[in-house]
Amino acid sequence: MGNLRNYKIILLIALPILLSLGERESMQKRWGFFGHKRINRIATFTLPPEMFGFFKDHLEYITEHAVDPDKRRYAVDGEAQRHYIDIDHYAHHGEDPFEIVPRRWKDAVEKLSEDTLQAYGIVPWHIPVMKYRLQKAFENKNVDLILKYSADIGHYIGDAHVPLHTTENYNGQLTNQKGIHGLWESRLVEINYKNYDYFVGKAEYIKDLDNHIWEAVYDSHMAVDSVLQIERDVTNDFPSDRKYSFERRGNITTSVYSYEFSQEYHRRMNGMVERRLRAAIACVGSVWYTAWVDAGQPDLSELQHTPPSAELIEEMKELDAHFHNDQHKGRICE
Repeated sequence: MGNLRNYKIILLIALPILLSLGERESMQKRWGFFGHKRINRIATFTLPPEMFGFFKDHLEYITEHAVDPDKRRYAVDGEAQRHYIDIDHYAHHGEDPFEIVPRRWKDAVEKLSEDTLQAYGIVPWHIPVMKYRLQKAFENKNVDLILKYSADIGHYIGDAHVPLHTTENYNGQLTNQKGIHGLWESRLVEINYKNYDYFVGKAEYIKDLDNHIWEAVYDSHMAVDSVLQIERDVTNDFPSDRKYSFERRGNITTSVYSYEFSQEYHRRMNGMVERRLRAAIACVGSVWYTAWVDAGQPDLSELQHTPPSAELIEEMKELDAHFHNDQHKGRICE
């Protein structure tokens, strides 16, 4: 009971600070840049006191680098497919794809071939790989790798909780709804995040990580039809000249889904975005915690004030340079 009381005190004291810091986060695109940072930041506050000191001391790194996997998508071969799974690709003749695709990697490779799995996304299999890497980083008390893997794993878990990361129709391109991806996981979060309830409870040990992640993917996929149908319904009910508006972001004026259209879509989904965000936060904290427990619960207090190495900082600078170069070339898109 004492640990739970301490956890609640920490959260109640820190959450207002956390939210005010979040106000300064750049509102860039995707669950990606704004949402992913928010997930990692708040997940820190689900951790027990034995972990909280280290993660709180490195909160800015874990927050800012939540977006590194997106930055690597165009710079690293094999990165893109770690962010999604087109599970409906495996559904034939009305079959349940979750009955067709084995949850264990070796079984899935044997049944479907690794080339096929890579072609249609591997996020539910990649998250346990990242958890194991984080576990080893904890065991070795390697600050650089603890930070790097913690930030990365938060990103992949966040992606697994987005319905449109579980379907071939990931941006509504197959149903004349192109742009819905950014609407659902970016626009709606940016204009509603202040009203969400971030108290998700404390991190819990996950006994069967494979099934836990697959259940998250299943829950995400079960929402796909609603994500698409409700947007169609709002579009049909909304005056066409009010669906979009123009906003100035920096020096650029861009077309966006209007505030009124976005809020009506958000309202009709009845809390779906908030539920998926909260589930992602709880999952991230629990996977971090599970990796630490499985590593033997190493004492992180001795690492608490150790900054990232110069080598890691340089690696991150190079990644940023590659990313900004890709942006300049127009390779970065929704």
